[in-house]
Amino acid sequence: MLFRQDPQIFSIKLKRDLLVLDKPILMGILNLTQNSFYDGGTLHGIDDILSRVETMLEEGATIIDIGAMSSSPFSEELSVSEELKPLETYLPKIMARFPECYFSIDTYRSDIARYALENGVCMLNDISAFRLDEGLISILKKHQVPYILMHMKGVPQNMQHNPEYDNILLELYQFFDKKIIELKTNGISDIILDLGFGFGKRIEDNYKLLKNLSYFHTFQLPILTGISRKSMIYSPLESSAKYALNGTSALHFEALRQGSKILRVHDVKEAKEIITLFNIYEKG
Repeated sequence: MLFRQDPQIFSIKLKRDLLVLDKPILMGILNLTQNSFYDGGTLHGIDDILSRVETMLEEGATIIDIGAMSSSPFSEELSVSEELKPLETYLPKIMARFPECYFSIDTYRSDIARYALENGVCMLNDISAFRLDEGLISILKKHQVPYILMHMKGVPQNMQHNPEYDNILLELYQFFDKKIIELKTNGISDIILDLGFGFGKRIEDNYKLLKNLSYFHTFQLPILTGISRKSMIYSPLESSAKYALNGTSALHFEALRQGSKILRVHDVKEAKEIITLFNIYEKG
């Protein structure tokens, strides 16, 4: 049985504001890397970066998620200094231009998280669920920012090497249950769940998770969905990320129907249109 959108209203604290998630919101993706699977290398310098942020905000993004290292399958792991360099170059200028906006940092390293959170970023998006750097716990305790807790099997360099699950729903449920307890024990309660589409999952695993996303409402936490232009969309269509917008939009609607509160997207304008139509659909 499909449970329609969870009636519970969530809220997260961003800077001095309490952001009420009574309606779905958008997180726009800002990749400062050259090798991101879809838009890597499209931003050339600070003018392009500031223009991209401004466009996403104008199109309806509530949060901008900044990443300085690709986490796509088989991507190269950078050194800490290599990941930090573009942030040191661009983050102060981004924050100076958009001081009132909400920015998230996409990293699994405590040194990177520390730098970003000390320089105006107000959310941590960690694909590793602090498995790869337990120092993130102390960073979260100090800064008390919302934390995106994501499931990933393995690491980006090997996560798509024949991932297998006996019962993917149960395995993810047990994973989140354990991690949430650990976080709350450390005084961290502003948690957002991310099922980790494409991170150590087969095509069929991704669709089973999407079909049963509402199963995870049991945790009574907001759910973020990141499926934008991923291979779960373009591989079955024998296409590529470049032509995956139509499929992305279709699956975004289903994620919203299943109760996702945040969509992490490349294409803000199109995703905003989906949310607008979904809000009308919900009133019907």
